[in-house]
Amino acid sequence: RVEAFRDAASAMEQEKEILLEMIHNIQNSQDMRHISEGEREELNLTANRLMGRTLTVEVSVETIRNAQQHATKMIDEIVNKLLDDLEDAKIRLMSLYGACTSDVPAGPIDQKFQSVVIGCAIEDQKKIKRRLETLLRNLENSEKSITLLEHQKTSVRQSCNSKQD
Repeated sequence: RVEAFRDAASAMEQEKEILLEMIHNIQNSQDMRHISEGEREELNLTANRLMGRTLTVEVSVETIRNAQQHATKMIDEIVNKLLDDLEDAKIRLMSLYGACTSDVPAGPIDQKFQSVVIGCAIEDQKKIKRRLETLLRNLENSEKSITLLEHQKTSVRQSCNSKQD
């Protein structure tokens, strides 16, 4: 029963991550550009409310292992610096991810992180890799949203300049 309980909690933990990612993707989808301002505002309010409610749920399956704690701490340090230097954080996260995958990564591998991950149990390795995948996917989605917003601003400026001529 204990293992079934732990498995159910792990599944809930993953479901929470998936829900948060879905809400984030909806908020930043291109379809949001094609609806009226009022509908967009209403959808954003609903998405923010759902995001807040989802974030209030804390599900955690902890197996205290030194290697896993060390790997998690290394990831957390990069995530905490994310807003200071987005590009550097992305490069560092990609090097951590490269250390977790058996495929030949496109970029450098963080050797120190790789040795820490190798010391983790298989279950923990999967959890660490999944977290890095989610972080990188969220970064990619955020970058696309920023690019879309910049494109919209440029289009609006060009449109305004054309009207003034």
